Amino acid sequence: MPIYEFYCEKCNTIYKFFSRTVNTEKIPSCPNCKDVSLERRMSMFALSSGRKDEDMGDDMPPIDEDKMERAMALLANEADKINEDDPRQAAQLMRKFSELTGMEMGPAMEEAIRRMEQGEDPEQIEEEMGDLLEGDELFTFASKVSGKKKKPKPKIDDTIYDL
Repeated sequence: MPIYEFYCEKCNTIYKFFSRTVNTEKIPSCPNCKDVSLERRMSMFALSSGRKDEDMGDDMPPIDEDKMERAMALLANEADKINEDDPRQAAQLMRKFSELTGMEMGPAMEEAIRRMEQGEDPEQIEEEMGDLLEGDELFTFASKVSGKKKKPKPKIDDTIYDL
């Protein structure tokens, strides 16, 4: 019987919900503010229990290889289900990769993904932006992105609610 974790942006809190069955569709309301736009999150246990690699210097934060492997496995499973002829689905997968790994897309990659979300042909985008995509820093760690105020780490409510 699974326990799902959901994040409430208004409360900046992660809540745990118990389900008597596997339930990948239901989104509960926030137990605190009653907001109905909670976001399903990967288990904090899964994110924090992996070992970290050695520090890679000031330019790169330590990478949790176990976290990265889990994210890649989850994305590979989802990639098997997407329609390869629909660029919107591929763009959605790239956004999910960014979210799960804590990496943000660089400006050129963000533009390419935005165009794919509008339904443009990925081959046409690559043809037009090829040099930019090759020269741009495609992904950066969220904490390294300048000009953005970092949100405080979410609180974790240890109460287990019914889904």
